[in-house]
Amino acid sequence: MRTVTDAERQARLGRRHHLARRTGSVERVAGDLAGLHSSDPTTVYLSAWARVARFRPADLEDALYTSRALLRMLVMRRTLFVVPRDAAGAMEVACARTYAAAERRRLATMLADQGVTRRPERWIAETEGQVLEALADGERSATELTAAVPRLGTKLTFGEGTKWAAQVGVSTRILFLLAGEAKVVRARPRGAWTSGQYRWARVDRWVGGALDEPSDEDACAAVLTRWLRAFGPATTTDVRWWTGWTARRSTAALGAVGAEQVALEDGTPAYLLPNDVAPVHAPAPWVALLPSLDPTTMGWKERAWYLGPHATDLFDRNGNAGPTIWVDGRIVGGWAQAGDGAIRIELLENVAAPTRARIDAEAARLAAWLGDVRFRTRFPTPLERRLVAGPQP
Repeated sequence: MRTVTDAERQARLGRRHHLARRTGSVERVAGDLAGLHSSDPTTVYLSAWARVARFRPADLEDALYTSRALLRMLVMRRTLFVVPRDAAGAMEVACARTYAAAERRRLATMLADQGVTRRPERWIAETEGQVLEALADGERSATELTAAVPRLGTKLTFGEGTKWAAQVGVSTRILFLLAGEAKVVRARPRGAWTSGQYRWARVDRWVGGALDEPSDEDACAAVLTRWLRAFGPATTTDVRWWTGWTARRSTAALGAVGAEQVALEDGTPAYLLPNDVAPVHAPAPWVALLPSLDPTTMGWKERAWYLGPHATDLFDRNGNAGPTIWVDGRIVGGWAQAGDGAIRIELLENVAAPTRARIDAEAARLAAWLGDVRFRTRFPTPLERRLVAGPQP
């Protein structure tokens, strides 16, 4: 059995994730990385900036809203991704349907238990139909949809009996179901590209028809093939975490793609695609500043080989990654945008002087690219909070 060292994994990461050498389009990046995280609206833009030569926000907006080659969808792990349109159907079948069905059952139970209706399944189906009808003539925001479909304003109590109890409009849950079943899609934001307040559109109107609907087995194989190409070698734990699949489903998909077992440096079994087992050599030295929730940082469950001992500084308590500094396939620090727009950095490891100079140059390049744009990540980490606060007297 071939052993893949940590150094080779880092070489693969640099080459496959377009970090050692930038590529020419955001469409290619989203396809090669099996999607770009978009839970935080700025992430997808900054992930593209790090990987696409001469990237402009308009490039991503054209791909999302004009050509619609990319779609913003809830897919793997109930997480919002920007994914290629030709992969979206497989991702929905393989990764979204299971959780959408579970959420549908949960919503039905809450509607019945809280006295909204005695026929919750019918109530949900009728409300979904009204939402789709309201979207028949174009895009609408959640506020506009609630005005058109009054049922969306129905309040449900979440966390009843705890200090976290709150009333939430049912619109969020209905739109979540419709998005998880690929019936609606997030369209343009209501504000600038840093805004997370999106309009909604019907998928069939947005892309001119329904998405592809492969069988479950074919969908899982397609998703795993795309992901392993960028993230292999990966352990079964990594596969399960990224996809949200059960152990049984993960094992079946690995068998379906003919994945070949290799050993990691510590002896752990891992998998590569059968046509991707040849050694990969290190690219030229590189550095990168990646945003919070970047797909590279979040791509594996078992991260010691690139994260080292820095998790408590660079991840929040829920496992959300903050902005990171990379050198040749390893994380060596983090960064944040200050109120004046400067990019502040903190290194958690010693680096050579030429490497530090490249990191500083990349930080300056990012600050210049952002210009007057200011943003805050949705899930700030301990290191990020320190940097934003600045030096203490």
